[in-house]
Amino acid sequence: MQVTALILYDDKHRILLQHRTDDAPTFPGHWGFFGGGVEWGETPEGAVKREALEELAYELRRPKLWTIKRFAHQGLNYIQYVFLEEYDGSELILGEGQDMGWFLPSETEELAMISHAREVVEALAWDYAIDGDG
Repeated sequence: MQVTALILYDDKHRILLQHRTDDAPTFPGHWGFFGGGVEWGETPEGAVKREALEELAYELRRPKLWTIKRFAHQGLNYIQYVFLEEYDGSELILGEGQDMGWFLPSETEELAMISHAREVVEALAWDYAIDGDG
């Protein structure tokens, strides 16, 4: 199964995370990235753009494919395409989940997160795309 994840980050190097509802079909009650499944005939970039509109009412301009992660959950194998984009300051409207918040990668340590999402956040703490060294 192919899925996308959006890492929207701001000028303070914080990332936007979604707090999933307690009755979500996967990863209920956990914090994670906005994004979702790649539909038949859709590219990963097209999927992440669609998901940003559905979940945040946010139009991505130039999402950059940052990494591809493989993980398994409940007997299914996933390929996750992780995209980065700097937030442009326009209004965000939560369309899915119970909450959202901006966090520095170091501020996510106490959040309930799935291991593959935590691994991505930990990698961000060292990556040039977020820490500003690149």
